[in-house]
Amino acid sequence: MSLKLLFGFHAVTVRLKVAPKSIKELHVDVSRRDQRMRQFLDKVAEAGIRVVESDDDRLQALCGTHRHQGVVARVEHIQQARSLDDLLDELAEPPLLLVLDGVTDPHNLGACLRVADGAGAHAVIAPKDHAVGINATVAKVASGAAETMPYFMVTNLARTLGELKERDIWIVGTSDDAPGTLYEADLKVPTALVLGAEGSGMRQLTRKNCDQLVSIPMLGSVSSLNVSVASGVCLYEARRQRLTQG
Repeated sequence: MSLKLLFGFHAVTVRLKVAPKSIKELHVDVSRRDQRMRQFLDKVAEAGIRVVESDDDRLQALCGTHRHQGVVARVEHIQQARSLDDLLDELAEPPLLLVLDGVTDPHNLGACLRVADGAGAHAVIAPKDHAVGINATVAKVASGAAETMPYFMVTNLARTLGELKERDIWIVGTSDDAPGTLYEADLKVPTALVLGAEGSGMRQLTRKNCDQLVSIPMLGSVSSLNVSVASGVCLYEARRQRLTQG
């Protein structure tokens, strides 16, 4: 059975909440006796999970970083119970999707998942050949959102965008040279927001499959935003429009 690593309080606590039986091994730093650790261990005890007492050196060796906060877990993979089509079929409101093209940095992906969860997006979509999967670093940065935000890696992103169009989902891509701004777009309709990697942006084929291109106004000296920050700006503008609708 293949296990993956989760580390840090947020990531492990969310897994403890949504799927405690999937935690097969839990290591904690016995030298940490603060209130946060005590509260965490109370939840672990309630779930009946055995704790392996470790030290900082062993935890660093397990997860490859010192940013483990004294908590490292070996967990089973949680299989997504539904496909993107199933998820869309079940929605009772206009879809709001985040599509990431070429985002390969795990810190960026983790931050994107976190902001997508916070803004109430329904799923994050990425191509299998130009993206990073969910790993321990992604889960740590996502602060639990990697456990709750559906993340679909698709074989052919252009084809997936075409299938979304067939569902009357409006494909809005972001580009520095777009003729209009994000704030001119109608994001109350079923929408998929497409963002490319910082620097290179979207691939040409992805760009061609967008129904509309928009830019984020840049009023200072920098020319672009980190992809996770840009995702937050776009998703929360969509959420603002939907909250004020009517």
